[in-house]
Amino acid sequence: MRPLTDDLPKPLLTIQNKSLLAWHLEALANAGIKNVVINHAWLGNKIESTLGSGEHFGLQIQYSPEVTALETAGGIAKALPLLEPDDYFLVINGDVFSPNLPVNKILETTSNLRNNSNKPLAHLFMVPNPSQHPHGDFYLQGTRVSSNNPGEAERLTFSGIGIYHKDLFRDLEIGSPAKLAPLLITAMEQNKVSGEKYVGPWHDVGTPQRLQELNAAYE
Repeated sequence: MRPLTDDLPKPLLTIQNKSLLAWHLEALANAGIKNVVINHAWLGNKIESTLGSGEHFGLQIQYSPEVTALETAGGIAKALPLLEPDDYFLVINGDVFSPNLPVNKILETTSNLRNNSNKPLAHLFMVPNPSQHPHGDFYLQGTRVSSNNPGEAERLTFSGIGIYHKDLFRDLEIGSPAKLAPLLITAMEQNKVSGEKYVGPWHDVGTPQRLQELNAAYE
């Protein structure tokens, strides 16, 4: 995203004068969520100074700063002591744009996971493969997500929006970098990852051109 991110963290880039993070936070607040943890590394102080305590969103925001980027799983593991989930919690990547995200429906899914005898370690929201990622990430067959095609399964892209059980991260050393994909693939091999296809608006804001196009499309 350079040069746009030379002096601004990516989640503070704006679409229609509202930062990517603000779009997420408003959706969470509208669904009745109160407690949010934001982990950050590059220019994270600007995220904190911009969003503050979250009071103006109706939220209580805590921050989990990373001196060096810890990757997705490492960042989640470091933030968990602040979030203190009993079991499941929702994670949304700060660099995706998904207006009208149905957070209330996601919360219903979380309740269903608690009642699932299999107790999945993750539930992933999968999207149709965008042009910049045509081969997708994982296979979805029914509600099962796998890294290998189990048969007539659809290969989709992971949206960066997922519900996770805290036990998925229990073996990680807090403060050490760790990627999310290996944890998910191990859980998939144990049939512990479920998912669903999300066909609402979703965009990976990966280039200045895409950001410009989204600003024009949502004008």
